[in-house]
Amino acid sequence: MVHFSVRSCLIFVSVLAYLLLVESSNRVVEVNVICNKSENPSFCLSLLNSKPGGAVGEDLVNLTRYTIDVVRANVTNTIKYINRLIKNSTSDPKAREHYQVCLSQFNYALDAAEYTQQMLNSRNYLNVHVAASDVMTNADLCALGLSSSNPPFHDASLLSKYVSIVDQIVQIILIMTNYLIR
Repeated sequence: MVHFSVRSCLIFVSVLAYLLLVESSNRVVEVNVICNKSENPSFCLSLLNSKPGGAVGEDLVNLTRYTIDVVRANVTNTIKYINRLIKNSTSDPKAREHYQVCLSQFNYALDAAEYTQQMLNSRNYLNVHVAASDVMTNADLCALGLSSSNPPFHDASLLSKYVSIVDQIVQIILIMTNYLIR
């Protein structure tokens, strides 16, 4: 007859729980599968394959972490660009107001990107999805040209391209979190 001590049982349960946790968080999804679900598969493939060490065989959590870092860097660069636009719009009060609204929205987007990373670190994948959506929403509010001016401000700068890049990166995060939530 085999006799197990309480300590042996606790060690076994701990190891089993660890293995289940590692198994559930180390899912691998092919990059092509992720990118084929995006609106711009070539952008997605380029972004994910730019990960140092490559994306092939990378587990989904690390690939999501990398992509969140990329969106955070892009939001930060957009904030710097908006600050330059504000500085150069001193003669156009409507433009200045629009860029100040965008700056506010992108500051919120940066906060949401940082929260996205925190949620990923805590393995709260549903809230990763929600927080990433907030990044996109704030970027899109800037792109819509919302301000107190009526009609919305027509922006001739490159800001819409910055917003589009942020949106595309967030879309990739949302696709990956759909796999993590399952």
